[in-house]
Amino acid sequence: MMDVLRALAEPTRLRLVWALSAREYSVGELAELVGANVAAVSQHLARLREAGMVGSRRDGTRIFYRAATPHLADLLDRLVVVGGHVSGELDLPRPATPVAAAPVTAARRAGRARPAGSRPRTAET
Repeated sequence: MMDVLRALAEPTRLRLVWALSAREYSVGELAELVGANVAAVSQHLARLREAGMVGSRRDGTRIFYRAATPHLADLLDRLVVVGGHVSGELDLPRPATPVAAAPVTAARRAGRARPAGSRPRTAET
């Protein structure tokens, strides 16, 4: 997860992922889109590939890149909303009800279900 966030922290990589979430592009097309040289874009794409965010295919001498998952577009949409809300650029209404945590089961309420490897709480802890 941290690799994904680190990869998206760089503005050029974020713009590349944004473009690739819509369709497939060659390295040259991406360089033109983001206004960078092909070598720099190739380095950014290598980092995105390492993070598992983009995939590639070769067609003759050209390499085409695409989003590795269709969920990447959803992630970017949420980042835009959260980033806009935090920065004050988007004035969004707050949810009517708080976001619920995982449901508490009867076994968990009774203290029988704990995460693996955890110890029961005592008065000392």
